[in-house]
Amino acid sequence: MVDYHAANNQSSTGGPNPYMEQENDWDRDLLLDPAWEKQQRKTFTAWCNSHLRKAGTQIENIEEDFRDGLKLMLLLEVISGERLPKPERGKMRVHKINNVNKALDFIASKGVKLVSIGAEEIVDGNAKMTLGMIWTIILRFAIQDISVEETSAKEGLLLWCQRKTAPYKNVNVQNFHISWKDGLAFNALIHRHRPDLIDYDSLRKDDPITNLNNAFEVAEKHLDIPKMLDAEDIVNTARPDEKAIMTYVSSFYHAFSGAQKAETAANRICKVLAVNQENEQMMEDYEKLASDLLEWIRRTIPWLENRTQEKTVNDMQAKQEDFRDYRRVHKPPKVQEKCQLEISFNTLQTKLRLSNRPAFMPSEGRMVSDINTAWHNLEGAEKGYEEWILSEIRRLERLEHLAEKFHQKAAIHESWTDGKEAMLTQKDYETSTLSEVKALLRKHEAFESDLAAHQDRVEQIAAIAQELNELDYYDAASVNARCQKICDQWDNLGVLTHSRKESLERTEKQLESIDELYLEYAKRAAPFNNWMEGAMEDLQDMFIVHNIDEIQGLITAHEQFKETLPEANKEREAIQSIQAEVQKIAQSNGIKLSGGNPYTSITPQSIDNKWEKAMAMVPQRDKALQEELNKQNSNDTLRATFATQANAVGAYIQAKMEEIGRISIEMNGTLEDQLTHLKEYQQTIMSYMPEINKLEADHQHIQEALIFDNKYTSYTMEHLRVGWEQLLTTIARTINEVENQILTRDAKGISQEQLYEYRASFNHFDKNHSGALNYEEFKACLISLGYDVENDKQKRSGQMQSDDFRALLISTGTSLGDSEFNRIMGIVDPNVTGSVTFQAFIDFMSTETTDTDTADQVIASFKILAGDKNYITAEELRRELPPDQAEYCIARMAPYSGPDAVPGALDYMSFSTALYGESDL
Repeated sequence: MVDYHAANNQSSTGGPNPYMEQENDWDRDLLLDPAWEKQQRKTFTAWCNSHLRKAGTQIENIEEDFRDGLKLMLLLEVISGERLPKPERGKMRVHKINNVNKALDFIASKGVKLVSIGAEEIVDGNAKMTLGMIWTIILRFAIQDISVEETSAKEGLLLWCQRKTAPYKNVNVQNFHISWKDGLAFNALIHRHRPDLIDYDSLRKDDPITNLNNAFEVAEKHLDIPKMLDAEDIVNTARPDEKAIMTYVSSFYHAFSGAQKAETAANRICKVLAVNQENEQMMEDYEKLASDLLEWIRRTIPWLENRTQEKTVNDMQAKQEDFRDYRRVHKPPKVQEKCQLEISFNTLQTKLRLSNRPAFMPSEGRMVSDINTAWHNLEGAEKGYEEWILSEIRRLERLEHLAEKFHQKAAIHESWTDGKEAMLTQKDYETSTLSEVKALLRKHEAFESDLAAHQDRVEQIAAIAQELNELDYYDAASVNARCQKICDQWDNLGVLTHSRKESLERTEKQLESIDELYLEYAKRAAPFNNWMEGAMEDLQDMFIVHNIDEIQGLITAHEQFKETLPEANKEREAIQSIQAEVQKIAQSNGIKLSGGNPYTSITPQSIDNKWEKAMAMVPQRDKALQEELNKQNSNDTLRATFATQANAVGAYIQAKMEEIGRISIEMNGTLEDQLTHLKEYQQTIMSYMPEINKLEADHQHIQEALIFDNKYTSYTMEHLRVGWEQLLTTIARTINEVENQILTRDAKGISQEQLYEYRASFNHFDKNHSGALNYEEFKACLISLGYDVENDKQKRSGQMQSDDFRALLISTGTSLGDSEFNRIMGIVDPNVTGSVTFQAFIDFMSTETTDTDTADQVIASFKILAGDKNYITAEELRRELPPDQAEYCIARMAPYSGPDAVPGALDYMSFSTALYGESDL
């Protein structure tokens, strides 16, 4: 007797079949139960006949009809589709044994381990062994290939039944015996796939015979599944035979295998469409956020570029306060939006790469580079606007100072010229005596001296008016009118003075005897009087300074002026002594003076009054200069305070930027640990925000004090703002890079050890610690990981890991070729920046070592749903896919225009190609 117990322990493929090892040791004791044996005989016989009918024969008695081995070999040829060795036609026992052995050899060649089943037992008609052999054949050819979600055959078949019957009431499939006794499970399987054959709602759980017969009859009549069981046998048995039920149910599975393939295809399409829908939502979110940010920048830049001039310093300071409010309130949220936009863009690109989708290309003008350009233009406009405001404040301060000075000098000049034209046009010399004429002539000479002394003031007034025009003073028209009036009057005074002098000189020939003392008095009193007026004007002069050196210069000039006062007092006493001498001579000679000095209107009293007034102004000037010195000392303190804080903040920002650079290169621990550490580090940086706010407050004090320079620090507020924003953006980008690495690792199945290996290799060749590799460094890094383009086919299969690369490199001794390296650089550096980031490096390695869905796979899935047609209908999509994804496909699929097109046909091929960026969707 041939014993197969020890033979064929290995399958024809070289390895054991786990499921067959589990099921081969079938429970022969169960065959001792007559009810079960009866069920198995009927079921196995019906199953064999369902296949033997294809060869034009059948069996009546399962243990008798297989004894000669002929129908057994025929059955195996039908169900396997293969040819067995030619059977022996003799009637002797040896011929039958040889035929049965050929059948058993064929079964063993398919990886089936036959336990204690020999050809002699089959030839002898051993019912137990014959049923065991048929059950082994059923397991191998009808059940073994059933697999749902990588389960074993029996578990897969049970899972399939559970899923198909899950929506039906009163059906709970937990096994292959008592779960089928009431017949509802059989009816549910048929109704799930062919609802037109079964009225499920009319079935009753308490009527199992009717239910079972209904299912068996419908299956036999409409599904070509032979009736393998009797309803009465199942109902009247406490526990129906599991093998009989499994055999019968497997026939349903194979009958509906087409629907199962459609479900699998639908699941694949659902998965692909879900990824696509999520990506499209992220694209829409990016487009909206980018549009909103660009629109805000577009609206803000014209406001920052507006150079409408104001008339007063207060109006410009109001603009400055509006600009500070923009910096404190309106801009910070937009900085966050810009950072979030970059993070969203990087995350989206990572997801697209991981799902084998083309990179996201934002709408024209909404690229991250476009936003950075617009942001750069915004910051340029901010800087220009702030500089313009400060410049305008300085200009308006200068204008107000000049305007005040102009009106002050004009008022003094107009006061001096008041009545001068009338004096010069009078004809008093025509009725005067000789002495009076001489007096008039001398007086006129003194006036000419006075007129010449005032020439400098007129020129100053004209110069101030010209400067006000050049600085675009808002009330320049009134200034020009007043200046023109003064100049015209001055020219007229010159003409009148010249005319009167000629008249007096003509009369002088007739008149003599001029009082020399009066004349001397007049000549000395006039310039001294002008000097005092000039001194009082200087003592009242407004001043504006910006630092201690400038106020010290004014104090020094004032001290020098005070040193000249003793000499000036001597001149005043000398002038007064001339008038005293006149009085003395008059008294001594009994001369009665008939009036004042005929040569000048400047009296000794007026000189004394002006002198006293000028002396009173000196301490006032001292006080004003001292107050300004105190103010400049206070401003210097503000400079030092700001500089101390600015130097600390600047050093902090620089140190943190360098530390972030080191962290991004020297990351240790798992990616989750790195992410946690980076977020804690981000919180540490954000806790420094009060120091930034304190610096902003110090800077506001500086600006309010109109301080425009600071010798104590090289930092400006603008530089520190930019550095702080760059620090926040850098830590956010570093966090995003780690998050994308986690996403890549989880999506691609990359182990932590692989990531460590990639990071170590990348850092080793990143000699300058810049976070990026140049082309030669990147090429060396790939070679260190064993990447070899000469064996490109194996690499691109999607299954090759880094150890495979290294082994291949060692075995071949080859290196990266120029064409392959150019292809790789096109992937990792599409913008030709000349460097490769770590994220691009990780994306490339993960893409090269994993498998993803392709457009061809999606097309094949759609073809299954379409019943092998080149098009699909909306009805088929709605039947096989969830509602939202079915409508998603219908809305995007173009009408099918092939020669076999029917009304409502949709083109699923171009749609699938578009999903992977190979054409327009």
